Amino acid sequence: MKIDIRGLTIKKAHSDLVGGKYSARDLAEAYLAEAEKRNPSLNAYLEIFDDVLLQADAADKKIKEGTATALTGIPLAIKDNILIKGRVASSASRILENYTASYDAHVIEKLKDAGVVFIGRTNMDEFAMGGSTENSAYGPTKNPHDESRVSGGSSGGSAVAVAADLALGALGSDTGGSIRQPASLCGIVGLKPTYGAVSRRGVMAMGSSLDQIGPFGKTVEDTEIIWNVIRGHDPKDSTSIDTDKRGYKNADNADRKFRIGVPEDFVSGEGIDADVLSNFRETLEKLKSAGHEIIPVSLPHAKYSLASYYIVMPAEASTNLARFDGVRYGLHISGESGIDDYKKTRAAGFGPEVRRRIMLGTYVLSAGYYDAYYGKATAVRALIRKDFDDAFGSVDAIATPTSPVPAFKIGEKADDPLSMYLADIFTVPVNLAGVPAISVPSGFTQQEGKKLPLGFQIIAPHFREDVLFTLGRAVDYNNEK
Repeated sequence: MKIDIRGLTIKKAHSDLVGGKYSARDLAEAYLAEAEKRNPSLNAYLEIFDDVLLQADAADKKIKEGTATALTGIPLAIKDNILIKGRVASSASRILENYTASYDAHVIEKLKDAGVVFIGRTNMDEFAMGGSTENSAYGPTKNPHDESRVSGGSSGGSAVAVAADLALGALGSDTGGSIRQPASLCGIVGLKPTYGAVSRRGVMAMGSSLDQIGPFGKTVEDTEIIWNVIRGHDPKDSTSIDTDKRGYKNADNADRKFRIGVPEDFVSGEGIDADVLSNFRETLEKLKSAGHEIIPVSLPHAKYSLASYYIVMPAEASTNLARFDGVRYGLHISGESGIDDYKKTRAAGFGPEVRRRIMLGTYVLSAGYYDAYYGKATAVRALIRKDFDDAFGSVDAIATPTSPVPAFKIGEKADDPLSMYLADIFTVPVNLAGVPAISVPSGFTQQEGKKLPLGFQIIAPHFREDVLFTLGRAVDYNNEK
């Protein structure tokens, strides 16, 4: 059966599946056909699974039995650092190119229970280190709006899978903006939940105090549907938190008017594209016209976010990546001794960006430098979190652009790591503070004859994802099309 998947949403597909308009197998075949046609160029998937239709048949059985959930039969894409039992999970790195997961991540357990159809594993920056998906050992993922430009990162493959109709939704990980930034550059919705609201068990760690798993969707509503399945306490993850007990609620805020804070000194800084800033102002006016109040707020230490982040994250990453030695699994290169094996394997297995961060992280944790660098960075992090706590004493949410620039050309920033890091200026503070944030499509800019998407970031207090969803619906450009 021919299905028009352009503009299809999870909510609409669920209604069609339950109503018998088409089967989960029909739906899976439609997305497989699109992936077969477009993935060779876009490089969103590293692997398309060979049992997709069998998964769809199992979903059809659930639907016929009347036990379907909102995600039963829905084709989803999964970032390559999230474990699916029996599947390769390489984190887009040569050092893990043949590693096969021995268990399911907690989020995968939940999605399997819901009857999801997993289409494949998606490309990413190696070990989630990067903001463009150019650092993958398997080549860059291209932006579907202009294939000469980056998809964003590190979850670029997942974002492109959704934006290009290669899946109805996806999972990514966000350590400093790796869900929100590619969502912005690809014109879809991306949610970074409250730290601990979604279990990290079964996800390859980069920065353990920063990492968070979250969903991508075409619309805010689709993103919320996935979020409600994957959230919740996991007794096997010590950082996992019961969201319901901590105050989260699926609140109906549709008629509520919010106080939205704007950190003007932060938003109006140098390096922000003029079209991005103009679109941000227009979106604020749209919210103001809808009855929401726009209020200036101060985040005085936000300007130190990148400096703090690029000490804390590499320090944690260097520790987490020490386990990948080529002895038990993955790439192995023999040398003249055991230590020579280790050196040669890691040198060949890790790409330049990963090696850069391992060396930086090892340095800031070394004797004589720990207090000067890591200790000071964690102290600044505490001040940044306090800034958010203080601001949320007077507002319900805070708004910024998601990215200071639209999608840039592939290779444009490859030789300038600092320029690449600066693209995270609006997303990194959120991870340092552990608060939730969402990127919502807010329009386009025209560059070199191409329409490039722009994103609007909304930040809320801990466990107030319901505020993000309500305000996100008011902004979501995709809902207006």
